[in-house]
Amino acid sequence: MRILGRTTGLALGAGLVAGLGTVSVATDAGAAWEPRKSVEFVIMAGQGGGADRLARFIQGIIQKNKLSSKPFVPVNKGGGSGAEALRYLKDSAGNPHIILATLNSLYTTPLRNPGLGIDISKFTPIARLAEDTFQLWVSADSGIKTVEDYVAAVKKAGPTHWKMGGTGKGQEDSLVTAMLEKKFGVKMTYVPFKGGGAVAKQLVGGHINSTVNNPSEQAGFWDAGKSVALASFTPKGKLKGKWGNIPTFEELGKGNDMVYYMQRSVIAPPGMPKEAQDFYVSVFEKVYKSKEWQGYLNSKGLVPGWLTGKELTDYFVAELEVHRDLLKALGEIK
Repeated sequence: MRILGRTTGLALGAGLVAGLGTVSVATDAGAAWEPRKSVEFVIMAGQGGGADRLARFIQGIIQKNKLSSKPFVPVNKGGGSGAEALRYLKDSAGNPHIILATLNSLYTTPLRNPGLGIDISKFTPIARLAEDTFQLWVSADSGIKTVEDYVAAVKKAGPTHWKMGGTGKGQEDSLVTAMLEKKFGVKMTYVPFKGGGAVAKQLVGGHINSTVNNPSEQAGFWDAGKSVALASFTPKGKLKGKWGNIPTFEELGKGNDMVYYMQRSVIAPPGMPKEAQDFYVSVFEKVYKSKEWQGYLNSKGLVPGWLTGKELTDYFVAELEVHRDLLKALGEIK
């Protein structure tokens, strides 16, 4: 099973719609909309993880290439596995100065918390920039070299003593962990931390036994010889450069069902004015085509994949249903 998918001053009318915080935008005839103040670039995760690193890298591209007259300011709102960020976006309906960098908790958090009242199809689509990948990691000090070694070590340690680090129950890495447990008939203790960067540090510090970090979260430790990538949750041939040297589960003879992607996209509040949406799509299209972004894709093990408009919303809705089925199978939701 393949599972797709671990951010010239014009007159701004204040016009708040009761209870929704919606703003209206007036534009000069023939003039393109641009932000009148700093843009909040919300990140639905903690500092140091893949989403945080990516958003701050994108912010740097925008600044360096002068793609906006106003700065994009990263703001972390990772509370409740991204619930804080999603609710903030919903409650900011119509606001043209807020955008959000997503990850797959865009799907899992509303599914696990229906009381949030989040309908992801109502958010304004901006762009999908890539699909991020996952690898199975252990510390170099563990002596584990292969997936077979790993499975044997987990079984020997038992579920109480083998600790798999992650970023929260129902988050992407917990789903990938469940895939591993089901595939190899093992059980582990899942230990959540605030962000993938913290997870990576805990692994090399010897406080947990394994992770399924994104490449960007483990790259520095891997390059330093402190962590080992045992297998990649991707199809054969999807990753390039050094990341392509990590065997896939299929290449290791473990079947073609061990595949999982994290979408890296940008969305905006419901009801964002079309002129503002067009501005952000244009900005992120320039980001996507930049040499900096294309280099990042190659160096950090991401799969390219530009998508925008209705096609992006349709993609989100389809992936929501995929994750609904996955969470049901894992007993996370009914």
